[in-house]
Amino acid sequence: MAINPFKPTAGKMPPILIGRQSIIDDFSEALTNGVGAPGRIMLVTGQRGFGKTVMLTEFRRIAKAQQWETIAETASPGLVSRLVTVLAPSGMRLNQADISPSISIPGIATASLGQAHFSAESNPLTLRNALNKRLESKKIRKGKGILITIDETQAASHDDLVAIATAVQHIITDADESDVPDDEKKGVAIVFAGLPYMINDLLDNEVTTFLRRALRRELDNVPLPDVKNAYLETVADSGKSISESDALEAARRSEGYPYMVQLVGYYMWQSAQRRGASIITTNDVAAGVTDALLAFDDAVCAPALDGVTSAERLFLKAMAVDSPHVTQIGDLVERTRRSRSWVSKYRAILIKDKLIRPAGHGQVEFAVPHLGEYLRSL
Repeated sequence: MAINPFKPTAGKMPPILIGRQSIIDDFSEALTNGVGAPGRIMLVTGQRGFGKTVMLTEFRRIAKAQQWETIAETASPGLVSRLVTVLAPSGMRLNQADISPSISIPGIATASLGQAHFSAESNPLTLRNALNKRLESKKIRKGKGILITIDETQAASHDDLVAIATAVQHIITDADESDVPDDEKKGVAIVFAGLPYMINDLLDNEVTTFLRRALRRELDNVPLPDVKNAYLETVADSGKSISESDALEAARRSEGYPYMVQLVGYYMWQSAQRRGASIITTNDVAAGVTDALLAFDDAVCAPALDGVTSAERLFLKAMAVDSPHVTQIGDLVERTRRSRSWVSKYRAILIKDKLIRPAGHGQVEFAVPHLGEYLRSL
């Protein structure tokens, strides 16, 4: 039985990581280049559907191949406590805790970020100490280390981010101050992934300023020629075929948006499969695009508007009148009945949040495919 090769499920590894090789190389080379390499602390941002979770999965695969330990986490209450639980040596139990703020370790007790006393150890076991103890174990080979990936970082609490940032910074300093040869030093790599505004919150936080030195990578649309070639290759590998013109049309309709690329591919392939055909036709592409747009609205467009203020929504609704074409700034002034300075202010905010982008002098357009059409339907 033929299996659909396209994987639009969130976080599922697609058959081809198109348009992402430079970011993958940055990370892989950082593990090889040792403690202090910039790519060992990385901030990956992008709108929903840009493949952030997929990138984290690929980073963990690379780290495992290089014999690193990996820890995958998603930001939510108790993040630091879960990291400590994973890192703490087995059999170690909390017997007391003091100093707030505190963290709750499920099934054990409540522990302070500052001092979490364990019965098996006289010294406080903090996240920093837990990382150091793990790195000292024989399970981690010389020159290797621990990779921690944290998805949906915008949902992390301030205290958790402070604790993680502080711990990682100290681990790097500890390694730098050791007498161990550089090629034998064990280290920590950490990759945060989240929505664009997450970066602004992190970098504006006075306690996590060390993250300013992290390697920042923004996931963007994939060039259409790369999408077309990926369609041709992936379809052929699955035992079907598609013409260059139809593959280009599918790529054009995806707009190079990674999640939409997978959705269009999935549904056009499935359309041909239901007919029992080995060739994906123009009609299959059209049917695939229709089904993909419905799924895209629910999975991307609706969540993209979460947290948008009433003023920002007014701006976006005024833009939606022109979508999928560009919008003139002058038209926004007229439609919103606001001043040009008001329009300029929210233009800057929405560009920063990757919901819109400049499209030429005095023009803007939506950065999220189909968002304008979705807003018109509301």
